[in-house]
Amino acid sequence: MRLALPTTLLAPLATSFLLATTALAHGPTPQKIDQSITIAAKPDAVWAVVGDFAGVSKWHPDVATSTGTGGNASGGRRTVTLKNGGTLDEGLDEWDAGKRSYSYRLGEADLKALPVSSYSASLTVTPEGDGSKVEWIGRFYRGDTGNEPPEDLSDAAGKEAMNLYFGNGLKGLKARLEGKATQ
Repeated sequence: MRLALPTTLLAPLATSFLLATTALAHGPTPQKIDQSITIAAKPDAVWAVVGDFAGVSKWHPDVATSTGTGGNASGGRRTVTLKNGGTLDEGLDEWDAGKRSYSYRLGEADLKALPVSSYSASLTVTPEGDGSKVEWIGRFYRGDTGNEPPEDLSDAAGKEAMNLYFGNGLKGLKARLEGKATQ
């Protein structure tokens, strides 16, 4: 005796099979980090330091040098050389002095700098009590976008590196504005 399935069940079964196999063989998923810090300085004073897109070396302790072209206008670029020897090539998407905010993205990936293949980020300064809150948000993909990345280019490695980079930067900014030495 042969069991025949009604045709109304075949399409859902085939779709379920395809979805299950696709889920097992998917590529990278977008990752997100969101960090903030409160600084005992007025928002305009914080923005005067952090709002210079090419001036990240003046406050980020992991940055050896930073240079820029195009100023703070959309399309501006900065090259950030990290103390670990890696280089970040970043392009400014939007800069808004009124909102004390800018957004930017990575150009060419350098896995020595950060184990991510691409990222976009925004940095915003807002009033917080008598001081300021600086929020740095980033979205990125891991360094190896294949289905089975090595551990050092995985989602976890990318998230750890981006969290460290943003966290160190925010601590460095706070130390600079509050007159405290960074380690």
